[in-house]
Amino acid sequence: MAGNETTRTATSLGMHLLSSYPDQRRIWQDDLDAVAATAVEEIVRMASPVTYMRRTVAQPINLSGHDFDAGDRLVLFYGAANRDPRVFEDPESFLVQRTPNPHIGFGGPGPHFCLGANLARRELAVVFRQLLTRLPDIDVVGEPVYLDALGVPLVGGVKHLRVRFTPVPRSR
Repeated sequence: MAGNETTRTATSLGMHLLSSYPDQRRIWQDDLDAVAATAVEEIVRMASPVTYMRRTVAQPINLSGHDFDAGDRLVLFYGAANRDPRVFEDPESFLVQRTPNPHIGFGGPGPHFCLGANLARRELAVVFRQLLTRLPDIDVVGEPVYLDALGVPLVGGVKHLRVRFTPVPRSR
């Protein structure tokens, strides 16, 4: 599912975000090349396609005033971490030109950083370039319908996202 479900989810939720924040969409549409890199990072931050990740403590550590012993299990909830007000100014707003943007949507720094992060960034930049140029009036017409999962899904996949648009003739 790595690089498949996560990128599809980021695409769907990115479209939902752009429809929810038309001013941010206009900023990106007005300068696709200059805004693509920061917009993609902001989509990954806000969409947080990976819901959580569990890790086992390897050696005793104190994190934020809490002691953990080797063998303890910790869970990182990406959506919460990517909206931490200690890290992000106005964390609940979608800002396509947000800098800096130290989100952990690709697993954060270190040995668990997503091997496909650069490919995912490129895929998202390409798909949104196509959507915003070939279907310039595309708009979401309903809430995302998420995949059914037992418990908390590792990836919060989108099953359906209804949109409307006026096709633009393909240039040759």
